[in-house]
Amino acid sequence: MTDLCEGGMDDLWSIAVVLLQVWFSVMIGFIMIPAMFGLSLGVTSVYIQILVKILEVTVRKLDEKEWELSTLEGGSMEQEMGELRRYRTQSISRGEFALSDSFYFYIKGLESIVDDQVTQRFSSEELVSWNLLTRTNHNFHYISLRLTVIWGLGVIIRYCVLFPLRITLAIIGLTWLVIGTTLVGFLPNKRLKNWLSELVHLMCYRICARGLSATIQYHNKENKPQKGGICVANHTSPIDIVILANDGCYAMVGQSHGGLMGVIQRSMVRSCPHVWFERSEMRDRNAVTSRLRAHVAAKTNLPILIFPEGTCINNTSVMMFKKGSFEIGGTIYPVAIKYDPRFGDAFWNSAKYNMVNYLLRMMTSWAIVVNVWYLPPMTRREGEDAAQFANRVKSAIAHQGGLLDMAWDGSLKRAKVKEEFKEQQQKMYSSMAFVLYSS
Repeated sequence: MTDLCEGGMDDLWSIAVVLLQVWFSVMIGFIMIPAMFGLSLGVTSVYIQILVKILEVTVRKLDEKEWELSTLEGGSMEQEMGELRRYRTQSISRGEFALSDSFYFYIKGLESIVDDQVTQRFSSEELVSWNLLTRTNHNFHYISLRLTVIWGLGVIIRYCVLFPLRITLAIIGLTWLVIGTTLVGFLPNKRLKNWLSELVHLMCYRICARGLSATIQYHNKENKPQKGGICVANHTSPIDIVILANDGCYAMVGQSHGGLMGVIQRSMVRSCPHVWFERSEMRDRNAVTSRLRAHVAAKTNLPILIFPEGTCINNTSVMMFKKGSFEIGGTIYPVAIKYDPRFGDAFWNSAKYNMVNYLLRMMTSWAIVVNVWYLPPMTRREGEDAAQFANRVKSAIAHQGGLLDMAWDGSLKRAKVKEEFKEQQQKMYSSMAFVLYSS
């Protein structure tokens, strides 16, 4: 009996070893090697086509819980207050305070709460129809037996097949990035080192992209960022870096970290002139600007990759670009990034999910489908300040990506409204009252 049990265990171990060998052989031969050389066997494209057909057949329209808000037409403060004052039975002298004036600010405050354009950009993009992911609708798969079966098969495929494959590829890609860049860092600073560094970075990012089942369409490649330039793009997710670095190498800019991220940063900077700042340096704008200018001045350096919004926006809009990136000088290469939300929500809501949870959500989504547009290079015009230049670049990116162009600062999601905005409204009211009094 004991011999039979031992024989059975040996058979199980043999089967497990064989399956593991097949797993790694398929992964290396059909995914990693083609990815390292920028090749595609077309498996992901076929997978996306099948997925689109399944979604078209099975997806039902969600019960949209939307309501139309009846708001006042946007007139001037003076006109709207005049309308409110007409309803008073007692006459009020011009320039005199009226209690009804407070209703103007009350109405505007309620409108801002109900239809806040800013906070809407920091929550996941609303889907028109269900994409068979439980997290986008918790009840829809109970509507019919067929939909429940398809949803169940999707859960098995995503968690039992795709997730182990993707996390294995991600671990291999990051491990190779650390080892490869560290080894290249020991070489002297010559052309061979730069070429090997770019090769290692490209290979690793392409493997990591395969780990997300990323399907990326690059448009207008003739406008790709060149060395000595500055690449600016709208920001939806931390994987924006992976998406862009699949088609070319960039010098990253960011704060130095500890732990695993710190190990990766230190290994990367050995082989490539990435620009990492200490926390104390990040507060010193002059120190940051001077280091970036020094990098751009060397025309052999890789283009700097910067996300001027300073935070992740939910794939529907482009918010205010910080002007610091446009004070450096040099040529700006705008890039527009737009994800397809049907296959997975790429937006990172940092207030709701930490980095690990976010990456797990990405690796258990159907796929990452994204379009990238390279826009013609732009430079500051004569008489144009940094803020105006930043707005012009932002508008070009929003127009190309089909995104809403917003003037609001994305940092509002973590900060209170500035006092100067409140003071502006107060000054408008006081000046209006003064004009009425003097007339």
